[in-house]
Amino acid sequence: MSFSRLVRFVSANGKTYIGDAILPAGTYDARLATKAKIITGDILSDYTITDEVQDIKKLLSPLSWDQIRNVRCLGLNYEKHAIESKMAKPKYPVLFFKPITAISGPTDPIPVPAIAQIDNETDYECELVIVIGKKASNVSESDALNYVLGYTVGNDVSQRSWQIKKGGGQWSLGKMFDGWAPIGPALVSTEVIKDPQTLKISTKINGVTQQSENTADMIFGVAKTVSFLSQGSTLLPGDLIFTGTPSGVGMGRKPQYWLKDGDVVEVGLEQVGTIVNKVVYEKGVKAKL
Repeated sequence: MSFSRLVRFVSANGKTYIGDAILPAGTYDARLATKAKIITGDILSDYTITDEVQDIKKLLSPLSWDQIRNVRCLGLNYEKHAIESKMAKPKYPVLFFKPITAISGPTDPIPVPAIAQIDNETDYECELVIVIGKKASNVSESDALNYVLGYTVGNDVSQRSWQIKKGGGQWSLGKMFDGWAPIGPALVSTEVIKDPQTLKISTKINGVTQQSENTADMIFGVAKTVSFLSQGSTLLPGDLIFTGTPSGVGMGRKPQYWLKDGDVVEVGLEQVGTIVNKVVYEKGVKAKL
């Protein structure tokens, strides 16, 4: 029996569990779940959904750092975003990496360290995130979705000055900071999301919609992305793939809009739910350059 919406959470007893979220009637947003059926075993290999139910006190990232192997990310994967970024539509997927330490949970703060406050160009990017379920090497596009465990939603937080200007085009340099890839609130199985190219995706800042698009507008869909990235570079169970963001990012706005200390960023994906993270500037520390 496959899970539907896997959550990792701290219960009222202080223990951390993995469970299948029990959703309130009329919603698909796992952030609203207050209970979950406990899952035992290894979610990446062999597991059992039990009848034991625990209360959810705090949601964590669906996978822990110990379970995640690599964090791959695509850039410029929505045509309108490429246009607003004043960059050419890519012929092949544009790849960069984030460290595991960037991964955080659906309600964790987005910490902006002193080095990222230089020029204050911190940006948001709502993204569908693929979670690989089994080893994938040189897989075909027609077979690629069989290697996917499920999907979640994430925010590829980006510091544009370091990404593009000061970093000399080293994208990972502007996207590597601790907590700059919050994901959640659940890992939704491929039994629930059979077609990942039909989902509404959005970002709100302080309650105001800034991004609103559909995954149908991806340049490289999930199947193409998994197939392409598996060529000569094996994808492993627990690998995450951020699939790029639609238009509406702060960099592309006129005037440009950058995240400020105290801003609340809500990123949502249809059939998955929302993550809500507050921007918190590091204080009393000077960047060492």
